[in-house]
Amino acid sequence: MSSIESVTVTLIPGDGIGPEVVHATRRVIEAAGVPVKWEECEAGAEVFRKGLRSGVPAETIDSISRTGVALKGPLETPVGYGEKSANVTLRKLFETYGNLRPVREMPNVPTPFAGRGIDLVVVRENVEDLYAGIEHRQTPGVAQCLKLMSRKGCERIARLAFEVARAEGRSSVHCATKANIMKLTEGLLKRTFEEVATDYPGIEAHHIIVDNCAHQLARRPEQFEVIVTSNMNGDILSDLTSGLVGGLGFAPSANVGTGVAIFEAVHGSAPKYAGKNTINPTAMLLSGVMMLRYLGRNEEAVAIEQALFVTLEQGLATRDVVGDERAVSTTGFTDAIIANLGRRAAQASRETTPLTVPAVCDGPVNVTTTRRRVVGFDVFVESALPPAAIAATLNAAANGRPVRLKMISNRGTQVWPATGGATDTVDHWRCRFVARDEDAHVTDGEITSFLDLIGGDLRWMHVEKLQEFDGEPGWTMAQGEH
Repeated sequence: MSSIESVTVTLIPGDGIGPEVVHATRRVIEAAGVPVKWEECEAGAEVFRKGLRSGVPAETIDSISRTGVALKGPLETPVGYGEKSANVTLRKLFETYGNLRPVREMPNVPTPFAGRGIDLVVVRENVEDLYAGIEHRQTPGVAQCLKLMSRKGCERIARLAFEVARAEGRSSVHCATKANIMKLTEGLLKRTFEEVATDYPGIEAHHIIVDNCAHQLARRPEQFEVIVTSNMNGDILSDLTSGLVGGLGFAPSANVGTGVAIFEAVHGSAPKYAGKNTINPTAMLLSGVMMLRYLGRNEEAVAIEQALFVTLEQGLATRDVVGDERAVSTTGFTDAIIANLGRRAAQASRETTPLTVPAVCDGPVNVTTTRRRVVGFDVFVESALPPAAIAATLNAAANGRPVRLKMISNRGTQVWPATGGATDTVDHWRCRFVARDEDAHVTDGEITSFLDLIGGDLRWMHVEKLQEFDGEPGWTMAQGEH
């Protein structure tokens, strides 16, 4: 075995089935001879019940701050009390910006893809995108969610994906985006990925549209090695990939940031199975294997993974794999893995080197430009009037001012001036104003005074500046807009 120097790990048993799978993982790690000092802490449902609305007490935050590494069971987000998910709170508090979700074909686990050699990692951006959770009801019947993606966030997740490929001896990285539709947000990830790829000349870099990526995963998943993608896309794709190899019971994950990593199974707390000693601990155990590799304990990590493979090769499995009649219990499966420590499986473990988590500068990153100009603004209004009537009101207000009404859209499609289509509408309108003089700069004073002027006739709830950066437009056109 490797060095006898002990490591300290924050241990969060979690909710529902969490304590069972965490205990199983702890037993195997200790049986493999890893000298771990466990700092057991709370988070999740019990903490919510005590009245702490984040679900994460200060003692747990302090422990992770000290240890820099946590092994965490699934946490429940209760309905009717508590607020934000405690899982998301932990990821955000420690800026674990990268979510690593490997999937690999397992011995004797029946799937439609058995024998295809599936072995890939989804690298999911973990703190930005729609999952920032910035939402507003703009009218009684229309809600919005802001999709925020930054150059900093895109660069660090792209670099992490290439570092994962490098550490695991993989030859290619695919970046999956919806940049064909969301050209500024998803497009930022695509462009940044392509820039970062030049720093990794030994690794093939490919861009793929995310829906085609899902299609290809269902047809020929063995073509992929590393897939890097945005937060929501990564959430969806990683659950899809776990289904290719047997389900969430085989899906480990790591949330990594600068100096902090939190390891957890992808599956939830499954409270209806809690205490029944039937749950599959593999996902949690493989999360523990990922943790040991992160800590530089590769020898023990391989020993545990090989013992798991041997156990599966022997035909031992829990109910999710073989059904109730042939299943072994959670503790029985764990006992078998411990008994198989030191044995080698027919299926080899992947050779890895330590993962280098890209360094990220503290504080805001200010992306500078040489020239910037406000050329207009979009004002979002609520109205039950038809678009022509709204346009008449706005044109009257703009008369004699340095801006003019260019178009009105409804849910992204231009409805004024009429395009000849038959667009259905709701009471939420985007009204685009641009400078009458194409070379002019629209001032903040002009925007605010105009909002004051129309406020008596129309209810507005949101305004966005139309900005040019170094001559490039920082906005997109509506469908049908010219």
